[in-house]
Amino acid sequence: MVSLLPNLSSPISRLRLLWRPSIHLTFKATSKLQLHNKAVKPQLFKSFSAYCSTSASNVQTQNQILGENENLVVLGIETSCDDTAAAVVNSNGEILSQVISSQAELLARYGGVAPKMAEEAHALVIDQVVQEALDKANLTGKDLTAVAVTIGPGLSLCLRIGVQKARSVASSHNLPLVGVHHMEAHTLVARLVERELQFPFMALLVSGGHNLLILARDLGDYIQLGTTIDDAIGEAYDKTAKWLGLDLRRSGGPAVEELAQEGDAKSVKFKVPMKQHKDCNFSYAGLKTQVRLAIEAKRINAGISLASASDEERQARADIAASFQRVAVLHLEEKCERAIKWGLNIEPSINHLVVSGGVASNKYVRARLDEVVKRKGLKLVCPPPSLCTDNGVMVAWTGLEHFRLGRFDPPPPANEPEDAVLDLRPRWPLGEEYAEGKSEARSMRTARMHPSLTSLIKASIKQESQSAI
Repeated sequence: MVSLLPNLSSPISRLRLLWRPSIHLTFKATSKLQLHNKAVKPQLFKSFSAYCSTSASNVQTQNQILGENENLVVLGIETSCDDTAAAVVNSNGEILSQVISSQAELLARYGGVAPKMAEEAHALVIDQVVQEALDKANLTGKDLTAVAVTIGPGLSLCLRIGVQKARSVASSHNLPLVGVHHMEAHTLVARLVERELQFPFMALLVSGGHNLLILARDLGDYIQLGTTIDDAIGEAYDKTAKWLGLDLRRSGGPAVEELAQEGDAKSVKFKVPMKQHKDCNFSYAGLKTQVRLAIEAKRINAGISLASASDEERQARADIAASFQRVAVLHLEEKCERAIKWGLNIEPSINHLVVSGGVASNKYVRARLDEVVKRKGLKLVCPPPSLCTDNGVMVAWTGLEHFRLGRFDPPPPANEPEDAVLDLRPRWPLGEEYAEGKSEARSMRTARMHPSLTSLIKASIKQESQSAI
């Protein structure tokens, strides 16, 4: 989003928690903001400055301000990588619409995500996707409470398309805007499908670009217990699928999972990564190398499709797929067990482990992790596969959760110039690192381009508290 404060270098200015019209907006005497067809005087939002804490009592007070039974309706837009998605969700947890435009053909053509091609694909369909989401919900822009959009992490070129569209919709209908953290959205969508899921809880987020183990203490308050120091599990699945000559139009994960069912999972002796490291971080670069060498040793030609392969070669490919999957998921299991132990030491009241992200659609992954949590006395919560992969529902719901706490920006100005500087955060940590989980890996240090979401929220709450004194 365009920064709303003069000091662009300040990390606090890059995440506005409170809408303060007296500072940022001038309303005409007759101007009103629409909260789902219910007119609310804009002065109402000035009082949010007294309620910047996320304690239970303050959340209750904010609910009273907005109207405890107010049916808020949020449009969510997601373009962080290779799918263009939009959805409309209300505060009752109802998914009013969900639309996704896949880039599967591009993935198959280029063997992975090509950022410039992905950006162009987003630009071609973003208007249609958003309009279809509104049409399916039988709503127009004036019926919305707010617009939520992913601002990071992700590919800058792709994020830009979604943010520009979100700002356009918000500006046209005078709607507040909520910038959403992609990985937080994967986490919080579990609270949409499992309404009994309360903080604190554990979460494992697994996708093509991310491996993240967190302790979710509260909305916007996360402790990072572990992350990937090089490649994520989804990347390892995708590369394995490519080298095995599988159909990438379904993405690599489902293709490998399906083929693995035909193979012997112990036929190829791959080593489990990072066995000697007693932390919760992940590494899949070495396993990828092991897979590539095994494929070369078997003289598998990826140019020959699986359907055209001989029975012997098909079995060889299946054995590699099964052996890879067993070890890749065993790595997840080992790190999850340690993370749960750490999490329970910090927050003994934890009862749930959320597993989300694209790889969480994998049935083998779910089954193995379910065994882990049962041994630890916890309950596994997995969103349905349609909400594990990138989608607009998770963005809309996360935006709605933050909106309830007054965490949003005012409507963008009308006629915003096309070259406006947008606040995009391609590398944006979610939580603060747990001391025992810190890694000195160079790849992790250089990735920290933005302060974490958690640190920004804490700093902003502190600033607002001091200014209220």
